[in-house]
Amino acid sequence: MIRGPKSGNGTQSSAYYLDSADLVSPQPRAQRLIPGSDIDPLVAGIQADGSLAAGPGIGASWPGAGGRWLRWPLRVVLWTALLVIAFRGLTAIIFSSSAAPATGTGTGAEFPVSLAEAYAAEFGRVYLGFSPQSLAQREQALAAFVPASVSAADPSLGWNGIGQLNVQSLQVAGIKVRDPQHAVVTLLALLSGQLMELGVPVTATDGGLVVSAEPAWLPAPPRISPQPVSSGSDQVAQSQLMNELPAFFRAFASGDSAALSTFTVHGASVTGLGGAVAFDQISALHVPPGGATRQITVTVIWTLAEAPGSVTAGNQGVTSDLEMTYGMSVVDLQGGKWYVKEIGASSEVGAR
Repeated sequence: MIRGPKSGNGTQSSAYYLDSADLVSPQPRAQRLIPGSDIDPLVAGIQADGSLAAGPGIGASWPGAGGRWLRWPLRVVLWTALLVIAFRGLTAIIFSSSAAPATGTGTGAEFPVSLAEAYAAEFGRVYLGFSPQSLAQREQALAAFVPASVSAADPSLGWNGIGQLNVQSLQVAGIKVRDPQHAVVTLLALLSGQLMELGVPVTATDGGLVVSAEPAWLPAPPRISPQPVSSGSDQVAQSQLMNELPAFFRAFASGDSAALSTFTVHGASVTGLGGAVAFDQISALHVPPGGATRQITVTVIWTLAEAPGSVTAGNQGVTSDLEMTYGMSVVDLQGGKWYVKEIGASSEVGAR
């Protein structure tokens, strides 16, 4: 305590002033420290006289509190992203596995499609070709395709040993897979000029195959009547093309690339037939109305080249003719002068 100066009459004033040492409480207080800090978060805002100091947001900073509150939203965002990635990964694996087609390996849960088709085709050639003279050979060949019990009970697989059947052609028409071990292969065969289908049941397991039952004779695919192209034709363009196309087909038949280049669009890839045939005439031409580019249908009669020594006596000077129909893309580049852009088989029925 410090007393004030004397008054004018020589007495001292009873008022006194606090020394700086009196401003701080001499008694220490216990503090609970935050790790990494020397400040007690509970008493940092309490002054020596017990009053509250200015809190955060009222002119003083609050170190660390804002950062702790921000961690939780960031953690939520991070975990959400990880869950989405995991979910999409699992669904991709599930759907890709379920959508994978069965391809012929003969193992696992996949039916060996390609192998079964080839196997059934070889069986069909043996099964559909028989004669009394080849009975033993046929039975021996069939035994390689059917179960041993079936071969022992009926080595001819249903044939009574009478008559004769010859296969002119045979190929795979399709396959219907019923499960990982069973399928039916359909063969398309030509027998004595008639088409038929043969259904061959095939069983696969552990990489092996067998014709598990007798095959079934099925009808050939039905023949339909396609609709011909429209009879309407651009007569002007048809007349122009009828004058130009014979020269093109002569060059096309010979395979003369220099001659072909004068009839084709620049950059078009058109190669000839290399002299295998000779041009005879155009028997039909259909040119639909349209713009500068047209898709036309042309029917051409070719004369086939005879091999040396193939002309028999009495047929001297007689040649073989063959009529074929082409689909062509042509372009009008010079007002009535047409150039070939593409030529191939026609999918339309030409008008006659």
